Amino acid sequence: MAGGNTIVVVGVGARTPLGFSAAASAAAVRAGISGIQNHPYMIDRFGERMKVTRDVGIDAALGGPDRAVAIATSPALDALAPLRGIGQSVPVAMIVSTGQARPGQGDNFAASVYAQLRARLSQDIALAGGGSNAGGHAGGMLAIHHAFKMLKENKAKFCLAGGVDTYLEPETLEWLDEQEQLHSDENTYGFCPGEGAGFCLMTKLQTARDFVLKPLLEVVCTAIASEQNRIKTQTVCLGDGLSKAFQQLFDDAPIDPVDRIICDMNGERYRGNEYGFAVLRNPGRFKDAADFETPADCWGDVGAASGPLFVSLVAEAEARGYSKGPLSLIWASSENGARAAALLGGPRSTR
Repeated sequence: MAGGNTIVVVGVGARTPLGFSAAASAAAVRAGISGIQNHPYMIDRFGERMKVTRDVGIDAALGGPDRAVAIATSPALDALAPLRGIGQSVPVAMIVSTGQARPGQGDNFAASVYAQLRARLSQDIALAGGGSNAGGHAGGMLAIHHAFKMLKENKAKFCLAGGVDTYLEPETLEWLDEQEQLHSDENTYGFCPGEGAGFCLMTKLQTARDFVLKPLLEVVCTAIASEQNRIKTQTVCLGDGLSKAFQQLFDDAPIDPVDRIICDMNGERYRGNEYGFAVLRNPGRFKDAADFETPADCWGDVGAASGPLFVSLVAEAEARGYSKGPLSLIWASSENGARAAALLGGPRSTR
């Protein structure tokens, strides 16, 4: 039986172009359903309509921080649902990440999203502490990492860690096209920009027991690192940053090999290359390193939302009995060089 200081996930929430809940999104990914479609009016440099994924439940005219908050609110509330009805107000620290600053998304975007989302959630739950960052693809994973640390250091009793991202601002799409990052028939190594949000409610196992909350997963360990040879630079990436993140995880992890791998690979060759090097530097730690899952094939590139959405995929697999095994690796890679990874264990070990 796991010790009371073990960090566990007791709530998850997800909203993606494939579904407005964790269950619907996970079922669609498992079935291999793709939400990729032609944009209604944005045309790429080849004269074709851009391939994107969209949240059809959000008004297409809504943009900026307002759009991100509209996407994030319901999954955040879903993740917080286990705390409703426990008979007392328990403060929750909230850590939220958005995409990196870019055309169509200014420097104050993350702070604005955080403030608006906090105001909405405060109507339902007591929030105390936390913060925001514009972390990019690894942002949601960074939120999980910092929540893990806060709980370990007794700086919070509950942490809501999440990420929200949307690439659908016209200025952002035009910038991606100029950077030759959009996927098309002529550019097969680009990605399909999308939008989504994912959240997970984390606490210590003893706290979960005290409040009679059911652990969905164990967060075995988390790790962050930095890559110097970044994408879109005149350098050669050998996967140093991701390799270090993996090594940190495995130094702290059980000796059992990883059963399941979920990552934010999106079709860009850089991401596949760095993963290949990271695997070579960590031999014997994977049951099958080639058997990795790339949900971006289905729900598109969801940027900072990736990590928490991966948590919801693992939680759904555990809850519904189709997990490949007890140990899952999730990882994500930001253009700014941030690398983040986590090992998740099934809830059996927390009983």
